[in-house]
Amino acid sequence: MAFTAISFVKLLHHLSKKALHMKPPTLFRSLSYLVIDVAPPHVSSPSRKLSNVDPKELGQMVGDKRLDSLTQFGDVKELAALLETDLKRGISDGDDDINRRKRVFGANVFTRPPSRGFLSFVLEAFKDSTIIILLFCAVLSLGFGIKQNGWKEGWYDGGSIILAVILVIVVSSVSNFNQSRQFKKLSAKSGNIGVEVVRGGRRQSVSISEVVVGDIVHLKIGDQVPADGLFLEGHSLKMDESSMSGESDHVNVNADANPFLLSGTMVADGFARMLVTSVGMNTSWGAMIGSITRELDEETPLQVRLKKLTSAIGKVGLFVAALVLVVSMMRYFTGNTRDDLGNREFLGRKTKFDDVMNAVVGIVAAAVTIVVVAIPEGLPLAVTLTLAYSMKKMMRDNAMVRRISACETMGSATTICTDKTGTLTMNEMKVSEVRVGKKLILEGEKLAPTLVQLLKEGIGLNTTGSVYQPQEISLPEISGSPTEKALLSWAVMDLGMDIDEVKQHCEIIHVETFNSEKKRSGILMREKKGSNRVHTHWKGAAEMILAMCSNYYEKTGEIMIMGDEERAQIGNIVKSMATKSLRCIAFAQKSSNGNENIEKLEESELTLLGILGLRDPCRPGVEAAVESCKKAGVKIKMITGDNVHTARAIASECGILEPNEEFDEEAVVEGFQFRNYSAEERMDKIDRIRVMARSSPFDKLLMVQCLKHKGEVVAVTGDGTNDAPALKEADIGLSMGIEGTEVAKESSDIVILDDNFSSVVTVLRWGRCVYTNIQRFIQFQLTVNIAALVINFVAAVSSGKVPLNAVQLLWVNLIMDTLGALALATEEPTDDLMKMPPVGRVEPLISKAMWRNLISQALYQVFVLLILQFKGRSIFEVNEKVKNTIIFNIFVLCQVFNEFNARKLEKKNIFEGLGKNKLFIVIVGLTVVLQVVLVEFLKKFADTERLSWGQWGVCVAIGALSWPIDLLVKCISVGPNK
Repeated sequence: MAFTAISFVKLLHHLSKKALHMKPPTLFRSLSYLVIDVAPPHVSSPSRKLSNVDPKELGQMVGDKRLDSLTQFGDVKELAALLETDLKRGISDGDDDINRRKRVFGANVFTRPPSRGFLSFVLEAFKDSTIIILLFCAVLSLGFGIKQNGWKEGWYDGGSIILAVILVIVVSSVSNFNQSRQFKKLSAKSGNIGVEVVRGGRRQSVSISEVVVGDIVHLKIGDQVPADGLFLEGHSLKMDESSMSGESDHVNVNADANPFLLSGTMVADGFARMLVTSVGMNTSWGAMIGSITRELDEETPLQVRLKKLTSAIGKVGLFVAALVLVVSMMRYFTGNTRDDLGNREFLGRKTKFDDVMNAVVGIVAAAVTIVVVAIPEGLPLAVTLTLAYSMKKMMRDNAMVRRISACETMGSATTICTDKTGTLTMNEMKVSEVRVGKKLILEGEKLAPTLVQLLKEGIGLNTTGSVYQPQEISLPEISGSPTEKALLSWAVMDLGMDIDEVKQHCEIIHVETFNSEKKRSGILMREKKGSNRVHTHWKGAAEMILAMCSNYYEKTGEIMIMGDEERAQIGNIVKSMATKSLRCIAFAQKSSNGNENIEKLEESELTLLGILGLRDPCRPGVEAAVESCKKAGVKIKMITGDNVHTARAIASECGILEPNEEFDEEAVVEGFQFRNYSAEERMDKIDRIRVMARSSPFDKLLMVQCLKHKGEVVAVTGDGTNDAPALKEADIGLSMGIEGTEVAKESSDIVILDDNFSSVVTVLRWGRCVYTNIQRFIQFQLTVNIAALVINFVAAVSSGKVPLNAVQLLWVNLIMDTLGALALATEEPTDDLMKMPPVGRVEPLISKAMWRNLISQALYQVFVLLILQFKGRSIFEVNEKVKNTIIFNIFVLCQVFNEFNARKLEKKNIFEGLGKNKLFIVIVGLTVVLQVVLVEFLKKFADTERLSWGQWGVCVAIGALSWPIDLLVKCISVGPNK
């Protein structure tokens, strides 16, 4: 500006010299001062102007809401010019301009605190008290062993325990670290939302991270503000700033008193266009989020239940270990234990101190190892593994999990309350029927010019959508909600509407945004030329608009009075359209003299312009998905804002209403009826209700509360801002990824990325799969727990020696905890899951069938191994060490074969679908290979002896016997759980 002023003064000076030297000389009467508006050119030199704007200054201006700082830039329009933004066309959509803005102002990404590293998981594993005691015993054993037998031979006992403990810690730490990274990736995906911006004149959707300073962003109800910015234009804009200020009251935002929009806040009402002034860490949200991380590792209800189970089993294990410790000590110090050569181990004072300490350390280590095996710490790991695995797979199946507890809760769902539009239907609206007055308007049929003009105004101005015409020969690009797109498309194609021309001739005075209670939206507008008349335009649900009208237009442009008979006839027309599954949208208007001072929209004595019937076909596969839910014992209830006739037609088409229920008055109710029932009536009738039409968000919330009160586990779908209370109240909130507002997504547990009901059913399948996978692992692990505890306890009490030493028990612990969890927690859902009844809230975690399976297998293992413990030497004609190796080998192989049994809790065919789970096959194969290596090649490490082919054959045969036993046991019916 200074440069322009100096140049201008120099120019005036030059002109004055010319004037003075003119022949003949001329005198000019000079003014006292002259004001000249010098508009700086919009297109500036490269990045020089942008780089002169301080990003921190812009950030502070919006963050602190300082109007005085804004006046330093002039106003919002001047700041837009400074940021090289065209208020109509936005910024350029070229990569060069966008990258330049990112270099100057930064990208719209937030720097979060660093996540936990691998070492922190290792340290956490080392903090386990049983591991610490075991390591302490191992170090003592190592010291005494080296002192007695030297380095070469003395390190084996203690060193092998240390190596085994380290192996267990490393494997569990790697597993937990990988799950943590998996959750972090999913967290990043859940934070990636779409934003509508204007670039190069085109309205387009971009990722929130791609928003740059200078962008013009479109905001509507339920949207999250993607960055700090300033209000450009809009109507009735109210912001929910509770995420920033903690205040629940909505804040009015306008061009005069408060044009500031803060990143992370939500649009509570109205719509607007905003100019982005700060992004990323320069925003007020960025400054706050830098110190916050949203963890996805909250404890789920199932994990809480498993902790109690783990604690109970751990107490039993501690009791058994304490008994083993006491009995073993008593037997040793009373001289009742003998070494491998048959000599007494304790000979009073003749026994060396080192030998006594070695024996005591060995007994303590065995007792502690029993505790390690008894405490099923693999249960929480199995939950984490199966949740992480299912979350990853659900993402592939168009379901993004925001709260991991929802994965398992969905498996217990007994009722699903679903929306209609976009969930059961395609959400691809198209005008398929037009009515003006009582007449059907056929394609190509002409309407009166006055009526056409009023319809153009009613559709083109009373909308949140937009029309962009790239070139005259190409088709226009229409954006907005599916309903808005359908209406605008009809107006452009059939009425020849030019939306820019309509807007040029009219000035919008006031806007009433769409309200889900009143189900309508309206505008108050003034003609700019000619008569200067004021018009009220309303659009909305046909019966709502019809109730406001006292006249109607004929297609000739003639206005007719709407008496009771005509009102009934038009009402019947709306019903007949609705029974054809059409959504009926009506348009009405009222004109007033321009001299009248009108500030509010007229709501009575309107003139009906016409009714449009929008068709939204059912999604392919919805009927099959509904049928699948019914077979699974899950009830489906449709809750929609559409009228009762449209709702009934769609529900019948989707299979929600059975043929005998179509005309059942109790199966289909309207929102106001349900609302007006007494509490007792609601609880009595709620089971019979299949469809609720013309419902408000409060009705949906009331439905969820009643169902939960009856003990149902309720899943609810929602897409609007007003659905948030119902989504939060439900056991599982399912928001829509395409049409869902950011408020709805924030309130939900799972986001359905394709808005499809079939994906809701997929989530149900995965939820049941998670629950079943956990049950499989519990059955497998408890079998090992029971068998290991009984064998070691009986052997210790009877002979004073345990057949399975510390290293061997740690290997069994690794098989059943980490490897077992990996193998059984990654089974994919099958169709059989959808043939079972829902689990419900109070179903026991260990079912009767599981008790039957695990007790039978544990008894078999205990029976075989105790026979071998007492008669093994004579049966196989081997020494004590080989006998113990055979017991160890059979015990491990029994677990390997039992892992197959655990795949199916009820079915006799345990190999069904085995080829689909490659990980299971790999883990079982790896376990067998490692067992062979441990027995045959790591004799010193595991304290084993090599076995002959015959002995291996006997071990495998005894292990394989668990398969026919499982088959026989599953023939025993146990009945349903109580």
